[in-house]
Amino acid sequence: MVRFTATLLAVVLLLDGSSGLTGPRAFEEIAAQAVSTWRTSAAAAIWRTGFVPLEDLSKMPRKVSKQIGHDEEYGWVVAGSLPAPPAAAQVRWDDGSTMRVPVIGAREALMALSPWPEEYTFPDGKAYKLTGATFTTMRLRTVRGMATVPAWRLYFSNLPGPIDRVAVDQEAVGTVQDAVGDHLPGGEEITDFEVLGDGHRLLVSYEYGSCYGDPLDVRIRVGEEPDVVVLGLSLPYQGTVLCAGTGRFGHDVVRLDEPLGDRVVLDAISRLPVLCHRARNACRAGNG
Repeated sequence: MVRFTATLLAVVLLLDGSSGLTGPRAFEEIAAQAVSTWRTSAAAAIWRTGFVPLEDLSKMPRKVSKQIGHDEEYGWVVAGSLPAPPAAAQVRWDDGSTMRVPVIGAREALMALSPWPEEYTFPDGKAYKLTGATFTTMRLRTVRGMATVPAWRLYFSNLPGPIDRVAVDQEAVGTVQDAVGDHLPGGEEITDFEVLGDGHRLLVSYEYGSCYGDPLDVRIRVGEEPDVVVLGLSLPYQGTVLCAGTGRFGHDVVRLDEPLGDRVVLDAISRLPVLCHRARNACRAGNG
């Protein structure tokens, strides 16, 4: 989606005992579940051989972005004839590997840009009007490296340039999030990591909820396997009643027994790669 209509504040709900989910013994159980899900679902295969983008799925000239940022509550509507999409196209990585993919139409590409449902109507002069589209390609960074991917170039009568939007049908090719499925509820999450030095140390960022707003004694738990590293948080017990938690953030350095290498780093609670938090479109069929 090009523009968010609201900012999500870092406020969470902590349910009965949720802050105790990642104690030492509980963490081992949750980490084992995360590893099993990663290996037995299609998630690992999608990560290795599928289409996992690490950038926004839309690109536009700066002057277009500036106008969209200036305009408020604009809709996105079709105002001209659009070409039919091809039956399929191809993603080509710089290492020479390829993947045949189904594609979405130009109208679907437009709706992926919009924060509004397609059935919404807008006053005259308060919508970006799509008048034409061309099927093309765009360059995109993915988990497997840089790739040339199918895209729609969308032309508007009232924007100062076109917008390119990835045309890969992510739902059809499969996403990591769909493969992993639902996860445990909780107010804590590993949000990012950075590899330090020789790969034995990770600078880990996280967020959690504090019932009383004060910082808590947070400890990062680590589980290592040959193919994955699982990270989770151990928090002090905060009681058994529902509370409106104040979002807190922190970071710490953890040491691995072996260098990280090409292992995937998973968040124990979500069971998703931590990279999914940094690159929102990586693991789900997203807008962007």
